[in-house]
Amino acid sequence: MKRIAITMGEPGGIGPEIIVRALSGYRVRGSIPVVLGNSGIMKDAVKLTGLPLKVKTIKNILQVKHGQGTINVLNIPSRFPARRGRPSKSAGSAVVKYIRKAVELALNHEVDAIVTAPISKESLHMAGHPWPGHTELLAELTEAEEYAMMFVSDKIKLILCTIHIPLRDVPKKITRTVVKKTIHLALKGAALMGIENARIAVAGLNPHAGESGIMGNEEVKTIVPVINHAQAQGERVSGPYPPDVVFYKALKREFDIVVCMYHDQGLIPFKMLSFESGVNVTVGLPIIRTSPDHGTAFDIAWQNKADPKSMIEAIKLAIKMELRV
Repeated sequence: MKRIAITMGEPGGIGPEIIVRALSGYRVRGSIPVVLGNSGIMKDAVKLTGLPLKVKTIKNILQVKHGQGTINVLNIPSRFPARRGRPSKSAGSAVVKYIRKAVELALNHEVDAIVTAPISKESLHMAGHPWPGHTELLAELTEAEEYAMMFVSDKIKLILCTIHIPLRDVPKKITRTVVKKTIHLALKGAALMGIENARIAVAGLNPHAGESGIMGNEEVKTIVPVINHAQAQGERVSGPYPPDVVFYKALKREFDIVVCMYHDQGLIPFKMLSFESGVNVTVGLPIIRTSPDHGTAFDIAWQNKADPKSMIEAIKLAIKMELRV
């Protein structure tokens, strides 16, 4: 029986609610989910949704049992302020505990994959933590040297060369090493999803992909040589394509994955197309990790309004990828 660890995420956000809603219809044969978080919060979330579920509090992973209508929660005690729908120092401390435990269990092969509910970067910083998000924290905990954020939906798939850095710093971070690494991770991620010999499209950094150096030389100096090398190795990599064209081509199934130069270059079209069902995957870790492609949604948190589709897809993809490891 495959065990899937789901971290509860930001207690004041929509994480607990979307977990409850996702697990209310959980029907994946051969696998069983376990939530890492606070049992009291999860019981409140069940009460909020009004779904016929029970929370079973466990002290260790060996106590996890499959049972329809039951949510197994590995309780990690923590205290939170009474008000919800906002970041807090206590929440920032708690979410790191959940993630640390999930990684520990995954590295020890006590769980087969982890799915992380959204966390607040502001809460992390309020608690004194340096990481800008899940990706960097997971990379540090697993000692991963090469990793990237990949985003997956039925409509489009993409991967990022740079992640959480200011836009002004992006050009100097786009090196041949970074682009080459990201193409490699794109192929690895595609294989985990069952896409063999994937067609990889590389987006340019500048408007019109630099127009042969007229609008910037990053394409000519950095990106094109990497693509040429990949092609010489027999990889189905092409580009660089103008950023305002490449996503349309991917949507029309001309490519399997788009390599994007920076965060918003990829996330704007992705969220426009797949906001409710997109999944974030950290490629390059020694463990399987997926997450809903949205944030804590403090504006609707604890109002019984959150949509669980992205969480459902994240769980399904984690299982699919684990089976191919």
